[in-house]
Amino acid sequence: MWILPIVGYLGVAVGFGFLTTAIASGLYYLSELVEEHTVMAKRFLTRMIYAIIGIQALLCLVDGFSFKLSVMSILSHLVYLGNMRRFPVVHLSNPLFLISCALVIVNHYLWFRHFAAGPIQTPTSIYDTSGYPDFTQIASYFGLCVWLTPFALFVSLSASDNVLPTMGSEEPNMPEGAGKGKGKREGIAKVIIDSVRNGIAELGRIVGFWKEDTGF
Repeated sequence: MWILPIVGYLGVAVGFGFLTTAIASGLYYLSELVEEHTVMAKRFLTRMIYAIIGIQALLCLVDGFSFKLSVMSILSHLVYLGNMRRFPVVHLSNPLFLISCALVIVNHYLWFRHFAAGPIQTPTSIYDTSGYPDFTQIASYFGLCVWLTPFALFVSLSASDNVLPTMGSEEPNMPEGAGKGKGKREGIAKVIIDSVRNGIAELGRIVGFWKEDTGF
């Protein structure tokens, strides 16, 4: 067979494109939703972080998860919680934000290595499978306890460079007109998606896929 494998690869590429577009659209919508309901989003994210800390503590006490890694995860979520003090504004050069980004990678690596090493508990017999979490359980743990909070913060937080001076901001004494030309508050995810979309549009215009006046 010569044609069918090509069709298969083409289908995978098209499916991946649709999946990427769907994820980007979802992130864009969530970012706009947070912009409109900032107070509610802050309350929800704060409670979610506390809930994940509680789940992590229960996993350590009841299911025998690694004590050191559990403490690491709890401390990481406390650091994530520190970003909520000025929610949704964040300085990309803020040490707390940079530490949070580093902790996401460290947590993922340590927990991935932990689960890849073998069972959490030593089985008492060949019929004891309690120490062998399946793929669904591991994926759910990573999704809820490792990735959910950083992902939610990534969608919700707004880069300070895209924020107009408002009451209670860090620069209340900014002269009038100094903030002109800046856009309204936009989430980091929204800014990234817009930048990628504009880049693709510009590349397509240069290559000649579409005319300049038609846009993307």
